[in-house]
Amino acid sequence: MKINGPSSTSSTGAARGAGRAAQGGGGFTLSAAAEAEEAAEAQRMAGLDGVMTVSALLALQGVEDPLSRRKRAMGRASRILDMLDDLKVAMLEGAASPATLDNLAKTVREERDATDDPRLEDVLNEIETRAAVELAKLGRTRAA
Repeated sequence: MKINGPSSTSSTGAARGAGRAAQGGGGFTLSAAAEAEEAAEAQRMAGLDGVMTVSALLALQGVEDPLSRRKRAMGRASRILDMLDDLKVAMLEGAASPATLDNLAKTVREERDATDDPRLEDVLNEIETRAAVELAKLGRTRAA
């Protein structure tokens, strides 16, 4: 038996159909053309199945639940609070490093995702305002 490649399904389908006809069974038989068409349709559908699976996965990755947005917002707020705490310690020691200020400014400038909880939004706004005030105070003393 010679194999010509992936597009040679019609020759194998014809061989199977001929084998069934030679057996002389009185059951249902398909002609070689109908079998080849059925095999081609199955091949096309198998190719579409892979594409549909990938597109479905990409669509699901784009969907974000409120819990993950909330967790991400709380993580960002926690980072800002940690930076403010580091800044407080540095100021008490008498040397606020420019790297700490730059990291705090960068984090505050990041766009945050909106959450569905109005109380959480208020707390996040207060944290960002406090960080902006500290940055403004330190920027003014640096300039003087």
